[in-house]
Amino acid sequence: MASLLCRRSLPRTWLCRRAGQGCGRHYRAALCAELKQPLAIEEVARRPVRPHETLWRVPEKVSLQEAAVLPVSYGTAISALEHRAHTQPGETVLVTAAAGATGLAVIDVATNVLQAKVIAAAGSDDKCKLAVQRGAQGSVNYSQGSLKEAVRRLVGSRGVDVAIDMVGGEVFLEALRSLAWEGRIVVLGFAGGNIASVPANLLLLKNISAMGLYWGRYQDQDFPLFSRSLSSALQYCQQGRIRPYVGSVFKLEEVNDAFLHVIQRKSTGKETCSGSLWLARCSSEPWNQHWTMAVILLSLFSSPCL
Repeated sequence: MASLLCRRSLPRTWLCRRAGQGCGRHYRAALCAELKQPLAIEEVARRPVRPHETLWRVPEKVSLQEAAVLPVSYGTAISALEHRAHTQPGETVLVTAAAGATGLAVIDVATNVLQAKVIAAAGSDDKCKLAVQRGAQGSVNYSQGSLKEAVRRLVGSRGVDVAIDMVGGEVFLEALRSLAWEGRIVVLGFAGGNIASVPANLLLLKNISAMGLYWGRYQDQDFPLFSRSLSSALQYCQQGRIRPYVGSVFKLEEVNDAFLHVIQRKSTGKETCSGSLWLARCSSEPWNQHWTMAVILLSLFSSPCL
């Protein structure tokens, strides 16, 4: 996912509009409806943006570029590992699409926060190498053979405790078959283009749990959990427990090149576009007693990075 970043030279403050009636200022955002069309700038956010909905304080020790990487990728990774899979220290986690933004976030959180062991699965040797550099204890290039057999060679016949899958199709089925007794698999997407049917007999025979995670839905369905996951990501980053990985950085006018970079599967980690943003200071509401740094994030696209 690409994000629009504030330049470091801009004032550090809450990025929001005045809450209440009569506000005449709107955020501006970059929208790219089609890859081949020029970037269009349009007015958005016609209603006030309230702090309890969309604003988080970015700690002083977290750069704006790092902050741009945290939403979605780290929110998803934290929710998948902690809330859905209940990953425990010492457990083994298998993550597919491991060199993508969310895959690298899963490796980071599982290894450095939860003290789990990670097996990274990706579609090329270079991507596997990056995953290991970022903390995975082992890697599998699933374009070269059976994922299940490769995992077995790494961890033995017992299998892995947790699998986080973003690819779908046959890769999902191989990850499912790689689970240990009472293992858990969390589905985050279908970057490979195919949605597999779950063989229920495997769930029964090994007491396996298969579940999904759509992080964005929590914003409407369970906002406290949504907020906690992002707050945790900011806290972990401030404490130095996680190290967000930024892939290629494009200028805003190069946004179509950025899309092509992702579509052609050249991307690793989070792809970002940098440029200036319009900042709007808020009034002295009770929730805004301190002027601190913050960053506004604009999602342009995702980079599953198979």
